[in-house]
Amino acid sequence: MFRFANIEVLWLLASVPAFALGYWAYTRHKRRQLEEFGDAELMEQLMPNASRVRPTVKFSIVLVALTLLIIAAARPQFGQSERTEKRQGIEAIVALDISNSMLAEDVAPNRLERAKQMLSKLMDNMVNDKVGLVVFAGDAFIQLPITCDYVSAKMFLNTIKPDLIKTQGTAIGQALNTSIRCFGEQSDASRAIILITDGENHEDDAVAVAKKAREMGIRVLVVGIGKPEGSPIPLPGTNNYRKDRNGNVVVSKLNEDMCREIAQAGGGIYVRCDNSNTATKAIQKELDKLGTQEIETQVYTDYNEQFQSFALIALLLLVIDFFIFNRKNKSLTRLDIFGEKVES
Repeated sequence: MFRFANIEVLWLLASVPAFALGYWAYTRHKRRQLEEFGDAELMEQLMPNASRVRPTVKFSIVLVALTLLIIAAARPQFGQSERTEKRQGIEAIVALDISNSMLAEDVAPNRLERAKQMLSKLMDNMVNDKVGLVVFAGDAFIQLPITCDYVSAKMFLNTIKPDLIKTQGTAIGQALNTSIRCFGEQSDASRAIILITDGENHEDDAVAVAKKAREMGIRVLVVGIGKPEGSPIPLPGTNNYRKDRNGNVVVSKLNEDMCREIAQAGGGIYVRCDNSNTATKAIQKELDKLGTQEIETQVYTDYNEQFQSFALIALLLLVIDFFIFNRKNKSLTRLDIFGEKVES
């Protein structure tokens, strides 16, 4: 695989044709000035050592060298190897509710964004652990397979929006089943599912699935987000709120009883997330209690740097340019390297 580590540097290549155009305009202007003094053939006889080709050759060499130096600065890299490493850590799957009710603003800035902020902080504290991401509403799917790549995990986290899933609802049981599958093969590592939801489950028996997870050695930690008294759900891009069929504003309430039942069945804890860091600290404390085990993970080594070749060729061209003079060299004229001899 080939890539540029500093790909933004390649924008400097846009200056290369600009330099070429500027040089063409300069030589054209210079030629016109020379023609104003007299006949071109006569002027050439008066300046026998002047060369029209060498300056262009020298400029071309410098331009190619500049291009190569820009490419070198962009750090071209080639190849990537993969190896398996063993680390001490846990495996955690985050099941994140992205139903429309998560847009309620009873926590700032809204339930979904607050949940993403909390997860980002949890990932900052991970070192050798594996993390995966499942999103759900009326349906559930794996957003990010379990991995040690926290940079990718945060990137995927930032892209999450309610419109990722067209089927609305809150299928917590399906989300837990999907999270269990996300773990993959049996492992000795301690496993946990971090369920973040407002608890408005209308789809399936989430408590039964949480109990099944516990029997498989997977703890279910539940984070309830929102307030029990509830909040209306804003319509994105408007100043209005969602309404039911009768035209009444829908108020989404945090179902703490449901969240507690799921946590109890899953052998975990329930904590409510507000605008403080209480929930983050509580979940981190529970994760720290899990015994770390030796887990295998795929690690990608760094790409091999290839900029040296481009820099070396550029340096060689600049050395060649240094030894080419703008004027003809009498001792080398007989070689006619630049094809400047004219048959008489």
